[in-house]
Amino acid sequence: MSPDQTAVAVPAMLPVMRPWLGDAEAAAAAAAVASGWVAQGPRVAEFELALAARLGAPHAVVVSSCTAALHLALVLAEVGPGDEVVVPSLSFIATANAARYVGARPVFADVDPVTQNVTVETVQAAITPATRAVIAVDQGGMPADIEPLRVLCHDRGLVLVQDSACAIGSTYRGRPVGGDAELSAYSFHPRKLLTTGEGGALAISDPDQAARARRLREHGMSVSAADRHSSGRTVIEDYAETGFNYRMTDVQAAIGLVQLGRLDEMIGRRRFLAARYQAALAGVPGLRVCADPPYGTTNYQSFWVELADEFPLTRNELLEWLLRDGISARRGIMAAHREPAYAAGGPFDLPVTDRLTTRTVILPLFHQMTEDDVDRVVSSVRSAAAVPGRGAA
Repeated sequence: MSPDQTAVAVPAMLPVMRPWLGDAEAAAAAAAVASGWVAQGPRVAEFELALAARLGAPHAVVVSSCTAALHLALVLAEVGPGDEVVVPSLSFIATANAARYVGARPVFADVDPVTQNVTVETVQAAITPATRAVIAVDQGGMPADIEPLRVLCHDRGLVLVQDSACAIGSTYRGRPVGGDAELSAYSFHPRKLLTTGEGGALAISDPDQAARARRLREHGMSVSAADRHSSGRTVIEDYAETGFNYRMTDVQAAIGLVQLGRLDEMIGRRRFLAARYQAALAGVPGLRVCADPPYGTTNYQSFWVELADEFPLTRNELLEWLLRDGISARRGIMAAHREPAYAAGGPFDLPVTDRLTTRTVILPLFHQMTEDDVDRVVSSVRSAAAVPGRGAA
């Protein structure tokens, strides 16, 4: 380096998300391995009880993924070929895929422009005589206004499944999201607050349905492997219906129990950082930030901003701008109807979905972020907002 050159420290890439895992999770996983019981066993049962208590749900059945939970929910609801399931297109593609898994047809509903969730009005517009069920998503942790949807589905004789994949720790009218649902699915993927690596859960109100879900996740086996091995006698199981291999392992459940104990701290930290984003980005022309709806609170699993017409950069240009500043952001929620797997079923009239999927950006937010990290993102976004340009497209 020549004398007239000055070394400039390049900041490390700031990820959009980082799971909060530490020594306690490692020790819990190691203890599970040392116990000799690494498949579905006693820790899974313990995790289910703790999870149900946290959600205020009568029963919780943990499985291999939230996608598996959604599939089981539709199986329990007796949805099948010839049926239609109303789903938001603005959701990870697994929501729509679950309907196809049971041979049903997903029918896409538009969403509310503020919460990004389906509403009574958007669902009503998608209901046909073939509709059997509705899947309402709590998108990005933002609680959907679920009570009017429950009334609508009850009056129409439809099953309502709550896709709360992102929403553990969010609240609806003072209660945990999904805990009082007939069927509500959760994800424990590393992008979520509570993670078991992969994994999911189904909160269920009916005890018979919960028992059936436990059989179905283990190939339809009448007696679980754990109960069979611990019985102390010869047990011959039977298989009354076709099931699936949707089991969670005890190693995962051990991690989940530790994570569940961290949940309140995770939510508090994320809400603190989200408030900092909201205050710092207030008043930026052409930018709208997410916030709690009037009927609940979000866990801020995702912190997203919407680019209005007057914002000088497109969504993709803003993503590139942030990346040049060492900040990893993501496009907003995908729209399933625009993907090749579903596009052939169009045309689709989903103007709000089309707008949100092309004009929203998810900014970094995770437990270990510092206030300086938030300020760094804010500074980059504000700089982008000051660039002359053609506006979002």
